[in-house]
Amino acid sequence: MHEFVTVFQAVLPVFILIGAGFVLRRLGWLTEVADTSLLRVTINVMIPCLAADSLLGNPAVAVLSNVVWAPVVGFGTVGLGVAVGLWAAKWLPSAHPAGRRTFAFTVAVYNYGYIPIPLAVSLFDQATVAVLFVHNLGVELALWLFGLPLLTGMDPRRQWRKLLSPPVLAIVAAVLTNALGADRWIPAFAREAAHLLGQCAIPLGMLLIGATVADQLPALPWSKGFETAAAASLLRLGLLPLLFLGLGWLLPLSTELRRVVVLQAAMPAAVFPIVMARHYGGDVVTALRVVVATTALSLLTMPGWIQLGLRWLTP
Repeated sequence: MHEFVTVFQAVLPVFILIGAGFVLRRLGWLTEVADTSLLRVTINVMIPCLAADSLLGNPAVAVLSNVVWAPVVGFGTVGLGVAVGLWAAKWLPSAHPAGRRTFAFTVAVYNYGYIPIPLAVSLFDQATVAVLFVHNLGVELALWLFGLPLLTGMDPRRQWRKLLSPPVLAIVAAVLTNALGADRWIPAFAREAAHLLGQCAIPLGMLLIGATVADQLPALPWSKGFETAAAASLLRLGLLPLLFLGLGWLLPLSTELRRVVVLQAAMPAAVFPIVMARHYGGDVVTALRVVVATTALSLLTMPGWIQLGLRWLTP
């Protein structure tokens, strides 16, 4: 019981920040006009700084197995989610083809950044945070490789530049810098500046998630779609966590990467598929249902899965 309370106390601040973003939007203090610039600064400046601060000089990313296995696990778990989502989508009543594909994609892409990063910081150590960033390289690749064909039928090779985002480039640069032993050449004042900017990334990102949910909720028809929300919750918060933990148990992973698998197994659906569905012609309402349902319920399921996973994978 003590372990459950500890995990719950680590999870709760994340949801408080999301709720704060929701309230700030409803009060009109965090306006839609500010979203674009704040999101651009968060993604292009603060998250790369957070990645660099976590990775530079970290011995966990000097271990070859972490550098190899972490992105493979990230890519593979999203691919597994897509396969399970497509199988389950066939049984959804009254779902049109675009809705089924959007359902599968949104169920597959778990929240791999804004929620697990602060949990990794709170529950574990910098080594686990560093491995989490390397793991997310595989998730980013899967996001575009699976997302574009599902939502649009577009060849993902036409959008390869999407993979060259500032966070991805920062992670790759930091890993290479460590490999070359050049991390010790970076001045202390530059490292401190990156640290300060990186600390802003997660709180601001959480506020923006809450604001996005506040924007989209009025467009969600609550009189229907229960089957979609229920199926998504059973998959994302029930079956897929069990499969993820099974993979973590079977594969030869380090302790840090096993912790990452535990965190990602417990995650709700990510918010970004809503943006992709809107931009690439997917079913935005289906994506929104999946995200809202799994995020709300994950406050109850997340502590249990993390506690179970840590007992199973990191005894």
